[in-house]
Amino acid sequence: MPQFGLANIRNIVLLSHGGAGKTSISEAVLFTAGVINRLGKVEDGSTTSDYDPDEQKRRISINLSLLPLTWRDTKINLLDSPGYFDFVGEVKAGIRVCESAIVVVDAASGVEFGTEQVWSYCNEAKLARIILVNKMDRENADFLRTVEGVQAKFGNKCLPLQLPIGAAANFKGVIDLLTRKAYTGAPTQESAVPADLEKAVGDQREKLVEAIAEFDDKLLEKYLGGEELTLDELKTTLRKAIVAGKITPVLAASGLLNLGTSQLLDTIVEYLPAPKEVKVAIGSDMVDPSEDAPLAALVFKTAADPYVGKLTYFRVYNGVFESNSQVYNANHGAAERIGQLFMMRGKTQEPVPQVRAGDIGVVAKLTQTSTNDTLCKQDKPVKLAPITFPKPVFSLAVHPKTKADIDKMGSSLARLIEEDPTLHMHRELDTAETILSGMGETQIGVAGEKLQRKFGVSVELSTPKVPFKETITEKTEAEYKHKKQSGGHGQYGHVFIELEPKPRGTGNEFAERVVGGSVPRNFIPAVEKGVNEAFHEGTLARYPVADVKATLFDGSFHPVDSSEICFKIAGAGAFKKGFANAHPILIEPIMDLKVTAPGDLTGDIISDLNTKRARVMGMNPEGGNNTIEAEVPLAEAQRYAIDLKSKTQGRGTFTMEFTRYEEVPAHIAQKIIAEAQKEQEAAKE
Repeated sequence: MPQFGLANIRNIVLLSHGGAGKTSISEAVLFTAGVINRLGKVEDGSTTSDYDPDEQKRRISINLSLLPLTWRDTKINLLDSPGYFDFVGEVKAGIRVCESAIVVVDAASGVEFGTEQVWSYCNEAKLARIILVNKMDRENADFLRTVEGVQAKFGNKCLPLQLPIGAAANFKGVIDLLTRKAYTGAPTQESAVPADLEKAVGDQREKLVEAIAEFDDKLLEKYLGGEELTLDELKTTLRKAIVAGKITPVLAASGLLNLGTSQLLDTIVEYLPAPKEVKVAIGSDMVDPSEDAPLAALVFKTAADPYVGKLTYFRVYNGVFESNSQVYNANHGAAERIGQLFMMRGKTQEPVPQVRAGDIGVVAKLTQTSTNDTLCKQDKPVKLAPITFPKPVFSLAVHPKTKADIDKMGSSLARLIEEDPTLHMHRELDTAETILSGMGETQIGVAGEKLQRKFGVSVELSTPKVPFKETITEKTEAEYKHKKQSGGHGQYGHVFIELEPKPRGTGNEFAERVVGGSVPRNFIPAVEKGVNEAFHEGTLARYPVADVKATLFDGSFHPVDSSEICFKIAGAGAFKKGFANAHPILIEPIMDLKVTAPGDLTGDIISDLNTKRARVMGMNPEGGNNTIEAEVPLAEAQRYAIDLKSKTQGRGTFTMEFTRYEEVPAHIAQKIIAEAQKEQEAAKE
């Protein structure tokens, strides 16, 4: 592939609600550009971008796919992103390294929640964008109705640049409103505007011309004076308005029939910004990108390839990235040896000697580097702004199936997390479970399948155990004497312990106030050890003990028979005896929950929260949304990501963080204790 300069590259991320047809569009675009010689289909898993076995099995995009192509002496890096919210990390990565976006909307379904979501991400990143009304061949496809929906949600500066010729089974092509030319068939043929569409073309063209003129004072003056604006004036000004985000053109297409894709490519080249038009944030400075500046490249994706090893995807913002060179990882303060650089197209690798400013490339087998790191020159270290990934909202416990899986699971999970920064892993000490957290059930299910396919680790996924704890509500004293005599030396340890509840969240504590040597100093650490071990297991349901102070205040010893082990046993025994007598209770984790959803869904969400023992603390309206703040027991909210998705058809989002422990209501505690006793009895059998 030839090298392209900063003015002749377009980096574009394809975004949409799931199922709007991004992958079909990307496939049609590659075919139209002559990169592939046959159109693959999502249904049979033959598309260039959905090459992963998990994508082919589920028929959805899971990974961000890089699809470079050349059109009219311009290199277009198309990044096909997933539409399913579980894989939003890939969407965020794609947006971070592109100057513009194509937001794909289904011509029959119109604007859906996922469309609104990606639109807000584009606003945050200040991306220029095109709206592509896809699936014009679908039954019930309606271009103008879809445009009305787009304008209602995103403003009246979203204007058709094209009109479709026909719809559903009669969709034949598109009309360019500026040139008044019709394009039909695949390959495209130019023709006159059909007579029955001339009035509609005139009306829509007038709206577009007026919006273009309003962007430029001189043009507006000319327009209001009744002068005809030239095609060059209109195109030049429209480009400036699109780059500035003041106009968003709306196009029509069918990815499946490959209609409208030539015009989409023309629009990309003519109207979307090149990297040279967008300043780069280097530290606190905003600078113009340059091939002559020192190297600055951001790693936006890491993939584990079973054959090549780790693949590192990077976008070069400044300088030139050379094959067989050495670069500096500014985040880790380490040098990295660079081997052969590649351009990726789906899973296909094409070796290249260098990747220049504005372009995207891939390198294999870096040891220190991961997603969000900046690669640069050691004598000119810089750091680029990282991608902001959302926090996980859904968790499952991961259980290895065999002994061999236990040994490999930790390192394999770490490699998966390196691939997807929205996945987090931690060990829950209170339940002895490995917890994998992410954006949803599908994402974690895919991760479980990847463990098997990529690393040969078989696991089972389950709802995590709730880390209940036990504590006491009263102050009490307990005595325990450990005494055994069986020939020779006996065993003797005798202690008095005082137990008292501590404020919630302050942890356990051991203290002593022994006077007169009733328990010799050298045995007190043994008593403490016994008490600390007893903290691990309460008497109600064998959950860990929390927020209890145990004070050793008296005891006795035998000059021959006493030993450290005797006092350790006595310490544990006294604690358990006292704990059982101090009105023990179960306590559970309470979570701070913030749910954001359209205002009309507020009632449904609050009704659902009331069934989960939640306390609604308040509501804050913002735009058309409401943010509901509540406190909810973790036991009731483990699957809230799934519940909220179903209640709001995917239009609601939430964050959840641990806040404190609270007493479990008595009727629920009885059930938990009974279940725990059953499990213990089953384990004995």
